[in-house]
Amino acid sequence: MVEESFYGVTLTAENDSVTWDVDEDYARGQKLVIKQILLGAEAKENEFNVVEVNTLKDSVQIPIAVLKAGETRAVNPDVEFYESKVTFKLIKGSGPVYIHGHNIKDDVEVVDMEEEDEEDDVAEDEEDEHPKKRAKIENAADGKNAKNNKKK
Repeated sequence: MVEESFYGVTLTAENDSVTWDVDEDYARGQKLVIKQILLGAEAKENEFNVVEVNTLKDSVQIPIAVLKAGETRAVNPDVEFYESKVTFKLIKGSGPVYIHGHNIKDDVEVVDMEEEDEEDDVAEDEEDEHPKKRAKIENAADGKNAKNNKKK
């Protein structure tokens, strides 16, 4: 079952960092999708606002948005972070900068590989038992036997 919710945070000079972390109740299948990063209307003119992302899983630390009032007020990065703690930080400027997207949780069933192999073997056995398939196999065998009998 997929559970999707809105994700939104605000970065300012006073509150310049926010962290998204995976929910411990979900073993796997979580991701954060950032759709848009916006500069607030009250941002200072000619001031650059730089948003940096830091992921622990991949050890990535890189700016994902450079915004400036009067030039660039919004970016649509459409980036996804899978199963990793992510920190967004306003490393330059005073904001406000709004980050929004989707928090997606998908219950992914963990399958034991040995059980999956056993299920494949059972499925193959069931295919062999299919009447039409069995008839084709028997007819092919009868045809070979008839050819062998004619040669003798």
